Amino acid sequence: MEIQLLYFEGCPHWSLMEERLREALRMTGHSPAIEHVLVASPETADALRFTGSPSLLIGGRDPFPSTSTDFGLSCRMYSTPSGLQGAPTVEQLASAIRERSQSELP
Repeated sequence: MEIQLLYFEGCPHWSLMEERLREALRMTGHSPAIEHVLVASPETADALRFTGSPSLLIGGRDPFPSTSTDFGLSCRMYSTPSGLQGAPTVEQLASAIRERSQSELP
């Protein structure tokens, strides 16, 4: 399972995303490396269709797709049971990991 954490330098939430993601991976029994992808310019953000930091790709797909078509170096917020936060909850991430790992089964 390939996991990428996309962020821009100075993003206040990417480390929270990484912390929660590592916990979710432990909960689900997965241990893939997390590839950190620094989005350093507006041009790169456009090319990656980057809808904000932090963003997560599991197997090349965003498990929390954004409806925004605005790409750029901006902060991203996630809807959680406790309201908007800078990263999904551990439980939301674990669910996304389980769903993705199920779709990879033969």
